[in-house]
Amino acid sequence: MFGQVLITEFLKLRRSKVPWGTLGGLSLAPLGLALFMWILREPGRAAQLGLVGAKANLSGLEATGPAYLSTLTIVFGVGGMLLLPFIVAYIFGREYVEATAKNMLALPIDRRWFVIAKLVVAAAWWLVLVVVVLAESLVIGMLLGLPGFSAGVALGAVGGSMRAAAISYLLAPVVAWVTVAGRGYMGPIAFALAGMAVGNLLGKTGWAEWFPWSIVPLMIGMVGQPQTLPTGSYVVLAAMFVVGVVATIAQLRFADNAQ
Repeated sequence: MFGQVLITEFLKLRRSKVPWGTLGGLSLAPLGLALFMWILREPGRAAQLGLVGAKANLSGLEATGPAYLSTLTIVFGVGGMLLLPFIVAYIFGREYVEATAKNMLALPIDRRWFVIAKLVVAAAWWLVLVVVVLAESLVIGMLLGLPGFSAGVALGAVGGSMRAAAISYLLAPVVAWVTVAGRGYMGPIAFALAGMAVGNLLGKTGWAEWFPWSIVPLMIGMVGQPQTLPTGSYVVLAAMFVVGVVATIAQLRFADNAQ
Protein backbone atom coordinates (compact mmCIF):
# COMPACT_ATOMS: atom_id res chain seq x y z
CA MET A 1 0.00 0.00 0.00
CA PHE A 2 2.76 2.46 0.89
CA GLY A 3 4.51 1.74 -2.41
CA GLN A 4 1.40 2.68 -4.35
CA VAL A 5 0.96 5.90 -2.40
CA LEU A 6 4.63 6.79 -2.90
CA ILE A 7 4.50 6.19 -6.65
CA THR A 8 1.36 8.30 -6.87
CA GLU A 9 3.05 11.17 -5.04
CA PHE A 10 5.97 11.08 -7.46
CA LEU A 11 3.60 10.98 -10.42
CA LYS A 12 1.91 14.14 -9.17
CA LEU A 13 5.16 16.00 -9.87
CA ARG A 14 5.47 14.68 -13.41
CA ARG A 15 3.82 17.66 -15.09
CA SER A 16 4.52 20.24 -12.42
CA LYS A 17 6.85 23.12 -13.26
CA VAL A 18 7.59 23.84 -9.62
CA PRO A 19 10.53 21.39 -9.32
CA TRP A 20 12.17 23.03 -12.31
CA GLY A 21 11.56 26.43 -10.78
CA THR A 22 13.25 25.42 -7.52
CA LEU A 23 16.20 24.00 -9.46
CA GLY A 24 16.52 27.21 -11.44
CA GLY A 25 16.37 29.32 -8.30
CA LEU A 26 18.97 27.34 -6.35
CA SER A 27 21.28 27.04 -9.38
CA LEU A 28 21.58 30.84 -9.49
CA ALA A 29 23.46 30.82 -6.17
CA PRO A 30 26.74 29.34 -7.53
CA LEU A 31 26.56 31.69 -10.51
CA GLY A 32 26.18 34.67 -8.20
CA LEU A 33 29.04 33.44 -6.05
CA ALA A 34 31.21 32.97 -9.14
CA LEU A 35 30.47 36.55 -10.19
CA PHE A 36 31.40 37.71 -6.73
CA MET A 37 34.72 35.84 -6.95
CA TRP A 38 35.42 37.34 -10.35
CA ILE A 39 34.82 40.84 -8.99
CA LEU A 40 37.30 40.15 -6.21
CA ARG A 41 39.90 38.96 -8.70
CA GLU A 42 39.30 41.61 -11.34
CA PRO A 43 38.14 44.80 -9.56
CA GLY A 44 39.40 47.01 -12.38
CA ARG A 45 37.56 45.19 -15.13
CA ALA A 46 34.50 44.90 -12.90
CA ALA A 47 34.52 48.67 -12.40
CA GLN A 48 34.64 49.18 -16.16
CA LEU A 49 31.49 47.06 -16.47
CA GLY A 50 29.73 49.05 -13.74
CA LEU A 51 30.39 46.55 -10.96
CA VAL A 52 31.98 48.03 -7.83
CA GLY A 53 34.81 45.83 -6.59
CA ALA A 54 35.35 47.82 -3.40
CA LYS A 55 31.95 46.79 -2.04
CA ALA A 56 32.67 43.16 -2.74
CA ASN A 57 35.79 43.36 -0.61
CA LEU A 58 33.69 44.44 2.38
CA SER A 59 32.48 40.85 2.69
CA GLY A 60 35.88 39.71 3.93
CA LEU A 61 36.01 36.97 1.28
CA GLU A 62 39.03 36.12 -0.79
CA ALA A 63 39.07 34.89 -4.37
CA THR A 64 40.39 31.46 -3.41
CA GLY A 65 39.17 27.91 -3.79
CA PRO A 66 38.69 27.30 -0.04
CA ALA A 67 36.71 30.56 0.35
CA TYR A 68 34.49 29.72 -2.61
CA LEU A 69 33.84 26.17 -1.45
CA SER A 70 33.24 27.09 2.19
CA THR A 71 30.56 29.55 1.09
CA LEU A 72 28.67 26.70 -0.56
CA THR A 73 27.83 25.37 2.89
CA ILE A 74 26.03 28.64 3.61
CA VAL A 75 24.20 28.38 0.27
CA PHE A 76 22.77 24.97 1.08
CA GLY A 77 22.15 25.81 4.72
CA VAL A 78 20.14 28.91 3.84
CA GLY A 79 18.52 27.05 0.94
CA GLY A 80 17.44 24.34 3.33
CA MET A 81 15.83 26.86 5.66
CA LEU A 82 14.03 28.79 2.89
CA LEU A 83 13.62 26.60 -0.19
CA LEU A 84 12.92 23.32 1.58
CA PRO A 85 9.91 24.74 3.50
CA PHE A 86 8.56 25.95 0.16
CA ILE A 87 8.93 22.43 -1.25
CA VAL A 88 7.18 20.86 1.74
CA ALA A 89 4.44 23.50 1.66
CA TYR A 90 3.82 22.82 -2.01
CA ILE A 91 3.68 19.03 -1.63
CA PHE A 92 1.29 19.13 1.33
CA GLY A 93 -0.54 22.36 0.58
CA ARG A 94 -1.48 21.68 -3.01
CA GLU A 95 -4.03 19.11 -1.79
CA TYR A 96 -6.00 21.95 -0.22
CA VAL A 97 -5.34 24.60 -2.86
CA GLU A 98 -6.34 22.23 -5.68
CA ALA A 99 -9.28 20.86 -3.65
CA THR A 100 -8.04 17.26 -3.74
CA ALA A 101 -7.64 16.79 0.03
CA LYS A 102 -11.18 15.48 0.39
CA ASN A 103 -10.46 12.80 -2.21
CA MET A 104 -7.16 11.84 -0.58
CA LEU A 105 -8.65 11.57 2.89
CA ALA A 106 -11.63 9.54 1.65
CA LEU A 107 -9.44 6.74 0.33
CA PRO A 108 -9.37 3.50 2.41
CA ILE A 109 -5.69 3.98 3.21
CA ASP A 110 -4.05 4.71 6.52
CA ARG A 111 -3.39 8.44 6.46
CA ARG A 112 0.08 8.07 7.91
CA TRP A 113 1.21 6.68 4.56
CA PHE A 114 0.30 9.94 2.88
CA VAL A 115 2.46 11.86 5.33
CA ILE A 116 5.43 9.52 5.05
CA ALA A 117 5.19 9.33 1.25
CA LYS A 118 5.05 13.11 0.89
CA LEU A 119 8.05 13.52 3.20
CA VAL A 120 9.97 10.96 1.14
CA VAL A 121 9.13 12.89 -2.03
CA ALA A 122 10.29 16.11 -0.39
CA ALA A 123 13.54 14.42 0.65
CA ALA A 124 14.13 13.07 -2.86
CA TRP A 125 13.31 16.45 -4.41
CA TRP A 126 15.70 18.24 -2.06
CA LEU A 127 18.44 15.64 -2.57
CA VAL A 128 18.28 16.00 -6.36
CA LEU A 129 18.52 19.78 -6.05
CA VAL A 130 21.51 19.56 -3.73
CA VAL A 131 23.39 17.02 -5.87
CA VAL A 132 22.78 18.87 -9.15
CA VAL A 133 23.70 22.29 -7.79
CA LEU A 134 26.74 20.88 -5.97
CA ALA A 135 27.95 19.42 -9.26
CA GLU A 136 27.32 22.76 -10.95
CA SER A 137 29.25 24.55 -8.19
CA LEU A 138 32.27 22.27 -8.52
CA VAL A 139 32.37 22.71 -12.30
CA ILE A 140 32.17 26.48 -11.93
CA GLY A 141 34.91 26.41 -9.30
CA MET A 142 37.23 24.49 -11.61
CA LEU A 143 36.48 26.84 -14.52
CA LEU A 144 37.30 29.86 -12.35
CA GLY A 145 40.76 28.45 -11.69
CA LEU A 146 40.81 29.74 -8.14
CA PRO A 147 44.04 29.20 -6.20
CA GLY A 148 43.83 26.47 -3.57
CA PHE A 149 41.02 24.64 -5.36
CA SER A 150 41.82 20.96 -4.84
CA ALA A 151 40.08 17.61 -4.67
CA GLY A 152 40.56 17.40 -0.90
CA VAL A 153 39.07 20.83 -0.27
CA ALA A 154 36.22 20.09 -2.67
CA LEU A 155 35.37 16.83 -0.89
CA GLY A 156 35.32 18.61 2.44
CA ALA A 157 32.97 21.26 1.04
CA VAL A 158 30.70 18.59 -0.43
CA GLY A 159 30.51 16.86 2.94
CA GLY A 160 29.73 20.10 4.76
CA SER A 161 27.07 21.06 2.22
CA MET A 162 25.38 17.66 2.39
CA ARG A 163 25.43 17.80 6.18
CA ALA A 164 23.83 21.26 6.18
CA ALA A 165 21.19 20.08 3.69
CA ALA A 166 20.42 16.98 5.77
CA ILE A 167 20.15 18.91 9.03
CA SER A 168 17.80 21.40 7.38
CA TYR A 169 15.54 18.53 6.32
CA LEU A 170 15.03 17.48 9.94
CA LEU A 171 12.84 20.58 10.37
CA ALA A 172 10.68 19.73 7.34
CA PRO A 173 7.99 17.71 9.21
CA VAL A 174 7.19 20.69 11.43
CA VAL A 175 6.58 22.76 8.30
CA ALA A 176 4.40 19.93 6.99
CA TRP A 177 2.27 20.07 10.14
CA VAL A 178 1.86 23.86 9.81
CA THR A 179 0.83 23.35 6.18
CA VAL A 180 -1.79 20.72 7.00
CA ALA A 181 -3.09 22.68 9.97
CA GLY A 182 -3.30 25.89 7.94
CA ARG A 183 -4.54 24.15 4.78
CA GLY A 184 -2.53 26.27 2.38
CA TYR A 185 0.78 27.78 1.39
CA MET A 186 1.00 31.06 3.27
CA GLY A 187 1.15 29.70 6.82
CA PRO A 188 4.22 27.47 6.37
CA ILE A 189 6.11 30.10 4.37
CA ALA A 190 5.50 32.70 7.07
CA PHE A 191 6.43 30.14 9.72
CA ALA A 192 9.73 29.34 7.97
CA LEU A 193 10.65 33.02 7.64
CA ALA A 194 9.79 33.68 11.28
CA GLY A 195 11.76 30.63 12.41
CA MET A 196 14.81 31.75 10.45
CA ALA A 197 14.57 35.29 11.84
CA VAL A 198 14.29 34.11 15.44
CA GLY A 199 16.99 31.54 14.82
CA ASN A 200 19.43 34.20 13.65
CA LEU A 201 18.52 36.36 16.63
CA LEU A 202 19.08 33.59 19.16
CA GLY A 203 22.12 32.39 17.24
CA LYS A 204 24.21 34.98 19.07
CA THR A 205 23.08 33.78 22.47
CA GLY A 206 23.91 30.77 24.59
CA TRP A 207 20.62 29.16 23.57
CA ALA A 208 21.67 28.67 19.96
CA GLU A 209 22.72 25.06 20.45
CA TRP A 210 19.26 24.17 21.75
CA PHE A 211 16.93 26.16 19.49
CA PRO A 212 16.23 24.15 16.30
CA TRP A 213 16.20 27.14 13.94
CA SER A 214 19.50 28.44 15.35
CA ILE A 215 21.39 25.19 14.89
CA VAL A 216 21.82 25.42 11.11
CA PRO A 217 22.97 29.09 11.18
CA LEU A 218 25.36 28.15 13.97
CA MET A 219 26.82 25.28 11.98
CA ILE A 220 27.26 27.10 8.66
CA GLY A 221 28.57 30.34 10.14
CA MET A 222 25.64 32.69 9.50
CA VAL A 223 25.99 34.13 13.01
CA GLY A 224 29.77 34.04 13.35
CA GLN A 225 32.39 31.42 12.70
CA PRO A 226 31.16 27.92 11.77
CA GLN A 227 30.96 25.71 14.82
CA THR A 228 30.95 21.99 15.48
CA LEU A 229 27.58 21.02 16.84
CA PRO A 230 27.36 19.25 20.20
CA THR A 231 25.47 15.98 20.52
CA GLY A 232 22.59 17.78 22.20
CA SER A 233 21.89 19.80 19.05
CA TYR A 234 21.42 16.65 17.02
CA VAL A 235 19.13 15.26 19.72
CA VAL A 236 17.00 18.42 19.53
CA LEU A 237 16.76 18.19 15.74
CA ALA A 238 15.88 14.49 15.87
CA ALA A 239 13.18 15.22 18.45
CA MET A 240 11.76 17.99 16.25
CA PHE A 241 11.67 15.60 13.31
CA VAL A 242 9.74 12.98 15.27
CA VAL A 243 7.37 15.56 16.76
CA GLY A 244 6.69 17.01 13.31
CA VAL A 245 5.90 13.62 11.79
CA VAL A 246 3.63 12.60 14.66
CA ALA A 247 1.84 15.96 14.69
CA THR A 248 1.24 15.87 10.93
CA ILE A 249 -0.13 12.33 11.04
CA ALA A 250 -2.39 13.24 13.98
CA GLN A 251 -3.61 16.35 12.15
CA LEU A 252 -4.67 14.31 9.14
CA ARG A 253 -6.12 11.49 11.20
CA PHE A 254 -8.20 13.43 13.74
CA ALA A 255 -8.78 16.92 12.33
CA ASP A 256 -11.92 17.57 10.34
CA ASN A 257 -11.60 18.45 6.69
CA ALA A 258 -13.87 21.42 6.01
CA GLN A 259 -13.11 21.53 2.31
